[in-house]
Amino acid sequence: MHESIAAIANHVLNGSPVDHEQARYLATVGGDDLYDLFYWANKIRIRFFGRDVRFCAIVAAKVGGCSEDCKFCAQSAHYDGPAKEQSELTDEQILASAEHAASVGAASFGIVNSGRAPTRHELADWLKPIMMKIASEGKTRACATLGTLTPETAKFLYDCGIRRVNHNIETSERHYPNIVTTHPFSERIRTLKIAKAAGLSLCSGGIFGMGEDWSDRIDMLFTLRNIGVDVVPLNFLNAIPGTPLGHMTPLQPMECLKVISLARFVLPQTELKVAGGREKVLRDLQSWIFFAGADSTMIGNYLTTYGRSPADDQQMVRDLGLTWKVYADGPVQPNGDPVLSASVVHSGKHRIPILYEREVTAPAPASV
Repeated sequence: MHESIAAIANHVLNGSPVDHEQARYLATVGGDDLYDLFYWANKIRIRFFGRDVRFCAIVAAKVGGCSEDCKFCAQSAHYDGPAKEQSELTDEQILASAEHAASVGAASFGIVNSGRAPTRHELADWLKPIMMKIASEGKTRACATLGTLTPETAKFLYDCGIRRVNHNIETSERHYPNIVTTHPFSERIRTLKIAKAAGLSLCSGGIFGMGEDWSDRIDMLFTLRNIGVDVVPLNFLNAIPGTPLGHMTPLQPMECLKVISLARFVLPQTELKVAGGREKVLRDLQSWIFFAGADSTMIGNYLTTYGRSPADDQQMVRDLGLTWKVYADGPVQPNGDPVLSASVVHSGKHRIPILYEREVTAPAPASV
């Protein structure tokens, strides 16, 4: 047994998460010592989460046509990815997806919208009744991934019955400009703080395999810990042809498992959700995500790529002698009739008005 890893693990098991120096040391672990790292990460998971794991599911309500230039994303209008053009699901399709998610054991169900932020029309005329229905039925937690939020939109979501929002920071602040240029890292942090102030649970993580180094990975995890997020999605780049990162070589399975274990040491009491890319990068080692410290995974399809069947993931959990924990908090009654105020925030490279994206033309840049 590797004594240094065991010493750090016992420090965590006794209630003290690792500091930067300890995290940097764990990032140097390799070879056969990785199995010790996984062993202790699993011990930490069991200590704080027991033998229950969780599933979550999402639906891409609106896909494509995004104004932002995230280099990994098939939905950006800047690139020739497979989901460049915009399309929307019907109300019935979204509600059927929520029903199916609950039926396969998803404790949370997220409505995902492409774009910088939801428009006023999308929120008030389209998504509002859908969100309220899912929340009031209480079969699964009502969540949303809608992009940048203002205090007004965050309150609106809460009043509609949404209890968790996802807004990934993607990578470290240092590496972020290499991945996104149309809006700053600080805007992502601001959205998380706004959501938290509105009483919303925070789901925020990132993507690994985008050219970052271990310092970036550690810095991202500590940023999330300092904010106090509740759920951290750990995604692994599934390089999409037509995007600037389409040429990237996938991470090796053991490196992905090491990422999960390091995250467990840094975030011992935070839900770690292995999500996008796991089928491609982990291949036959998918079941190892729990041994490496994760306690949650996404079930079903992703935004623009397919997952595997829910039955396969359920069988994987059963084969490990684990059980999945379903949503048990019951219905959330919306707060009256949610109303959006007229507040508008202009931000980002194109100064897009947050509440009115694509409904109001952004002002032309001043001539020089």
